[in-house]
Amino acid sequence: NVRPVAPSSEIDFEIGAFELIEARRLFEGEAAALAATSITDEQIAELETLLQRMHEEEEIRGEDADREFHLTIARATGNGAIIATIENLWDWRNRSPLARNILARARGMGLEPRIVEHRRVVEALKARDPAAARQAMRDHLERVIDHLLHATETEAVQRAQQETKARRSAIAKRVAI
Repeated sequence: NVRPVAPSSEIDFEIGAFELIEARRLFEGEAAALAATSITDEQIAELETLLQRMHEEEEIRGEDADREFHLTIARATGNGAIIATIENLWDWRNRSPLARNILARARGMGLEPRIVEHRRVVEALKARDPAAARQAMRDHLERVIDHLLHATETEAVQRAQQETKARRSAIAKRVAI
């Protein structure tokens, strides 16, 4: 007995940043492999332009170029379902307060190496090499996961330090009585 899937409006949007990146790594790795077999010279030129924009713009504005970079690769697959899925995964970043919060913190730690990682993806696509494109995209999104882990660890340490400081202060006041 098959149960109908709940419409998207009923889905809990508290999807975490790690879940999103994991899904993106899966879908976008395969999308890059597929795109390598059908990408046009015009789409490669568009990726080059977006890479340049990411390089020139500061991080917040560079997000648009980053999103467009990944969607250009999705569009290069020529598969509407893949395009819609990857678009959705990107949009979820903003719909989920949980993901938005942690991604903002990770962004603040500087994601400059992503230019180099995006360059590797473009080179693999230019070479029309599906395996290299998949690997370059997966490596890129693995690094994003590492950044997120670092951001959450840093926040946990800072919170623990603040709590300890507050406790010390409270104890010091009681000792002084």
